[in-house]
Amino acid sequence: METGDASGRDAADDAGILSDAQVVRRRDRGFGRLTELYAGERPSTPVFLNGATFPVHATPDAEPDEWVADALTAAARHAAAAADDDVFRPLVVEFGARGVHFVDALLGARTFRRHGQWWAQRLTTPVGSLAPPDLEVDAIWRSAREVASAFVERGASGVLFGSPTLSSALNVALNLYAERFLETLAMDPEAASRDLATINTLLRDLHRWYREHVPREQLQGVVAAHRCQPPGFGQLCGCSTQLLSAEMYRDFVAPLDADLLGDYPGGGMIHLCGGHTQHIPVWREMSSLRAVQLNDDAADSFDEYYRGLRDDQMLYLNPTASMTAARAISITGGSRLVVVADAE
Repeated sequence: METGDASGRDAADDAGILSDAQVVRRRDRGFGRLTELYAGERPSTPVFLNGATFPVHATPDAEPDEWVADALTAAARHAAAAADDDVFRPLVVEFGARGVHFVDALLGARTFRRHGQWWAQRLTTPVGSLAPPDLEVDAIWRSAREVASAFVERGASGVLFGSPTLSSALNVALNLYAERFLETLAMDPEAASRDLATINTLLRDLHRWYREHVPREQLQGVVAAHRCQPPGFGQLCGCSTQLLSAEMYRDFVAPLDADLLGDYPGGGMIHLCGGHTQHIPVWREMSSLRAVQLNDDAADSFDEYYRGLRDDQMLYLNPTASMTAARAISITGGSRLVVVADAE
């Protein structure tokens, strides 16, 4: 398969390169290894995952079709690099509009760029009064839909499509209200729960739209190059769960997370990056939770997750200085483990 010089190719050439049978086979081989792992099989060699995203963020002035074309051109340049027998290297086109504040913007928060990243201004309205957006007229959501539709129309079947950051009900609530939400959750849980329900309903609607409009074999959540799952699995971000006691998470948030992941045929993954081990008993009982993705402080607690979760729950590890790939492989024997790194 020849990738050639992108300057001499057009969009059809890029789509052709990325639909090449070799590219599709490589992706499907990686999916196959993940599917076997999720089915409880012990791999003959550990599963390593380290793909590439093209690009992470759209430019504000780009038209959706133009942005997708540019992303596919970048992916086509790297198509040959995905040929790695030791590491699954999916190629991902990911729409990173508004960064982690995509859903915040849909719910009325003012978002802005500063110091190279997206920020959101906190709402001043009372917790408990959040209204669902009118997605039919929302310009940000329209742009996101147009990007996804443009991607599908290009027909680059060997590439994955990563959704915007759809986050989670708790993460979004904290983005919108900061500590005021935690205070309300403790003092007026009924009001806080109303907003959590409003957010989760919106999130489930957004996930549903992507499931209905992007091919199952290509749809992934955010940061798919490092969190790729077999087709038919969802994802949510559990960063802020570290701020809750086990009881508060169990009573007010876990049912929402379980419902969102349960909308996917295979269930899905929670991303964790801090101190969340107090929630392991709840996650063990969450039937729709099939994987946890651990990095930073959460990765250092890998052993607790491995021993505390169910045998059918996978662990995606971003290695750290103390929890290296070799140590995780020694703990697991390769079972239930996806190492997010190059093979050692």
